[in-house]
Amino acid sequence: MGRRRFVTFLVAAPTLTVAARLGIDLTADASAYAARRSASSAEPATETNLGTTYVLRVTSDNRIIFESPKADVGQGISTALAMLIAEDLDARLTDVHTELADAANLPGQSVGGSLSVRDAYEPVRAMAAQARARLVTAAARRWGVSASTLTTRDTAVHAPDGRRETYGALAADAATVGTPDIAATPKPVSAHTVIGTPASQREGRAIVTGAMPFSLDVDVPGALPTVVARPPTIKGTVRSVDASAAKAMSGVVAVTAIPTGVAVSARTFHEAMRGREALRVTWGPGPVDNVSDSTVTERLAQAIPPFVTPPLLSNHVDGRFDFAFVSHAPMETNAATADVRPNSAVVWSSTKVPNSTRSAVAQATGLPTNAVTVHVTRGGGSFGRRLSSEAQVEAAQVSKALGRPVKLMWTRDDDTRHGRMRPASMHRMRITYLAGEMVSFQNLSSAVRLEFGASPVIDGIGIGGYPSIGSAFFAITQATPYALGVETKALNEVPFDFPTATWRSVYSGHNRAAEELMMDRLAAKLGRDPLALRISLAKDQPAKALLQRLRTESGWGKALPAGWARGVGYHEEYEGRAGCVMTIDATKPGAPRVKSALVVADMGIPVNPRGLEAQFMGSVMDGIATILQAGNHIDSGRVREKSFADFLWPRQRHAPTDFRLMLMPTTGTSIAGAGELAVPAAAAAVASAYGRATGTQPWRFPLNS
Repeated sequence: MGRRRFVTFLVAAPTLTVAARLGIDLTADASAYAARRSASSAEPATETNLGTTYVLRVTSDNRIIFESPKADVGQGISTALAMLIAEDLDARLTDVHTELADAANLPGQSVGGSLSVRDAYEPVRAMAAQARARLVTAAARRWGVSASTLTTRDTAVHAPDGRRETYGALAADAATVGTPDIAATPKPVSAHTVIGTPASQREGRAIVTGAMPFSLDVDVPGALPTVVARPPTIKGTVRSVDASAAKAMSGVVAVTAIPTGVAVSARTFHEAMRGREALRVTWGPGPVDNVSDSTVTERLAQAIPPFVTPPLLSNHVDGRFDFAFVSHAPMETNAATADVRPNSAVVWSSTKVPNSTRSAVAQATGLPTNAVTVHVTRGGGSFGRRLSSEAQVEAAQVSKALGRPVKLMWTRDDDTRHGRMRPASMHRMRITYLAGEMVSFQNLSSAVRLEFGASPVIDGIGIGGYPSIGSAFFAITQATPYALGVETKALNEVPFDFPTATWRSVYSGHNRAAEELMMDRLAAKLGRDPLALRISLAKDQPAKALLQRLRTESGWGKALPAGWARGVGYHEEYEGRAGCVMTIDATKPGAPRVKSALVVADMGIPVNPRGLEAQFMGSVMDGIATILQAGNHIDSGRVREKSFADFLWPRQRHAPTDFRLMLMPTTGTSIAGAGELAVPAAAAAVASAYGRATGTQPWRFPLNS
């Protein structure tokens, strides 16, 4: 973690409460933190005078309550973090309960970059070990024995003579323990019994049976169901509204003009949507009304400089790859409940950036940030979509205007046509070689400007010698795992005013997929097997080992029916590695079907293998989606697609019937991020397989464009 540190501490409470905070530089911040502690260094801190990121509480009924700052939108974070606690607390996993923490002005509360479990791995385990040490000490003092003679298991402390006390029975005494009698040290990897074992997502049954509450299930008394009429083109404006017909309809309570459209509030969502249809709105133009796909393509091409002239007598392989805009398409669309009063605002919603949401609501309502409370709810998917706060802001604006709570929902059409998207991009690449040796690799890319959650002005500002935040992020994250000689990489962003956002794997999902397809083109030019070429050019032994296992386990090279083929992709990021081989049936080139997918991954210490399997299944489906069939197209400032009827996200019938995940042996003491790691490899494998099956070189995605 470098100089980035964490601290664990006891929180003053009637029952054992231990906390950990991230982001502390112990060399620089120690005095400041000490000054904020209570007068006596032996006295426990409180949550308000020190500030926390993670809080663990042991209740008298033997439950372990974990307040998580990491929003769970289906990634399985809650289960993985509960496993960390159960491991070093020696608690039953069923006794650990995760609650989502409210927004607070604290570090480490955002979710993204496949960091959640990686960030939590050390501090959460240390916090659990701290709690265990205090519980053992409390039991030893109660029984008058040495703490070193006691053991823990199944959420209880055990004595050699058979005596046993549950953690709940010891929680009050443990809360008064100053210095524990035993070391509060997390277990070594060799002693793990929970970490590394497959565990199903704790909330899985509730999710699939409809029992799990999500943002739209929040029940605030008197909250009016609300929908928004939106302009026909992206970021269009309201010029005038005739709401007389809507207001006369049964159930409609209010019509409110807000910056993004016209909100209709009613007794039910059905009545609100009927009222929305009755509005007569005169719309003003948006900033991209004169822009279509062809405009975007032309501007992206203009933004890419020419290749450097290759050395004399050398050979080269060129490639161009275009990727369309892509919606995030989470199963739960944007939704928020807000109750804004003259001096306060309360919001209930799923958000991956609670503090940014809090600030956005404060700005929209004119309230100070400390007057805004954001209750984080479970979310039905994100993939980057919940890194922005449009629904929460709109709900707050309507609630403020009406002086009562509202429950605001975006429809699927709203989110597809007015929500944020992965930016369209273009990639031109050249690999130069001479006498069988790689000389250089040029990757010259352009993309519609990506909004990282800041304002467009800030997003466009240069950083570290790069012309924009996006180009800097591209340079930092886009590493090529093959020895291709001198590398030149650059991303130029084109400042169209489209609503964009990071999308699962950010730039890697398209850029690294394109690089992998260049390896296929290089192999074809050299007359080499594409997987063998990757192994020979891989930069390090761990990469070679993973690719070799991928070749062995996939049956690479074995005969397939005519029109079928295997494709391969590989990617390194988030301290992990993932390779993917997919088998495709393209006997009908216009309707290809992925038949099988194998992912081999090196995750360091795999916390929850079953959770990893779920993540990589999702990555495979995202690869299939963005390569074969799902994309957004722009016609004169409007998104052509509007719902799953024409935004063709894969259905169950498009999923491979054979999926396998194989993990490389555990190495080291760190863990890798899983949420985004396999998306580039999966996307590359689909495109690679299609190209080999059809004898083509695919370059424009999705293929059905």
